[in-house]
Amino acid sequence: MLTERQLLILEAVIRNYTESGQPIGSKTLQQRLPVHVSSATIRNEMAVLEQQDYIAKEHSSSGRIPSLKGYRYYVDNIVQPSQLDRTSLKNIRSSFGNEFQKVDEIVATSAQILSDLTSYTAISLKPKAKDIRVEGLRIVPLGNQQVMGILVTSDGTVESQTFTMPAGISSDELEVAMRLLDDKIAGVPLSQVLVRLNDCLPLLSRYLHQPAGFVEVFGSILDKALKEQVYIGGKMNMLDFSKGASLEQIKSLYSLVDQTKIGSLVTPAKSGISVKLGDELPSKLLQNYSLISATFDDGNNGQGMIALLGPTNMPYSKMIGLVSVFRDELTRRITDYYQRF
Repeated sequence: MLTERQLLILEAVIRNYTESGQPIGSKTLQQRLPVHVSSATIRNEMAVLEQQDYIAKEHSSSGRIPSLKGYRYYVDNIVQPSQLDRTSLKNIRSSFGNEFQKVDEIVATSAQILSDLTSYTAISLKPKAKDIRVEGLRIVPLGNQQVMGILVTSDGTVESQTFTMPAGISSDELEVAMRLLDDKIAGVPLSQVLVRLNDCLPLLSRYLHQPAGFVEVFGSILDKALKEQVYIGGKMNMLDFSKGASLEQIKSLYSLVDQTKIGSLVTPAKSGISVKLGDELPSKLLQNYSLISATFDDGNNGQGMIALLGPTNMPYSKMIGLVSVFRDELTRRITDYYQRF
């Protein structure tokens, strides 16, 4: 357990490194503490903090910088989220605009706004669509057995995919099967559609020679609709903090963020705001980064996530406060959206 004086010193070391990116010595630190402490006492306390791995030297003659353990202690025990002023909050709300045609637009916009405000990389995950229902199914013949399958859902999402239908299915058969499925599936939750499609196979066999192939077309579209949607703002920003990285490491880092798999890498805690530092993140490429993430509940389908990926020496108080505001604004925006349906 750290003493009150050690807490003040640790906080000052972190604040200095966040602002300047430079180590700090005892004399400079003496001027920044809110209480009067001799330079010798500060040196002794810094030695204790270093022995306990809360701070470290960059080299033998330098001042101190925070360690990952120091950041962890700071985030868990010291930091207080900053409160956004009314002007900043108003600017965030106006950046979102007023009209969205689907939830995906709200979630994607949030990542871009958060990235623009911070110059970090922002990641947003759309809530899982557990209660969203089918509004309609369509098949558009394209010729040469090519068709486009279209799925429209109750949250305004339109998913489409082009397929090659099994040989032997005519356009007339497609039309009859389409009307049958539309009647059976309209209004059914997405999570139950595949079961309903399979239940329709015996009935579809009256009209189609290969009903299983027809059902497979819509099974693939359903997979897309149910899939966790990941949106990333400011992909290139994280390369600004890849100090000392080789060209291959930079390529791998960008590739990591450029893939939607990043969503599974940065899955947050079940609720609230979480901060993961360096080696707590699942990829070695992120050792010099921190992730601040917050879950939000849309009141309809479950939880989504908004996250900020930046350097370990980010200003945590400000960034945690900002992410918290975004969590609340996303919840409000998506809840309002669903109330329109």
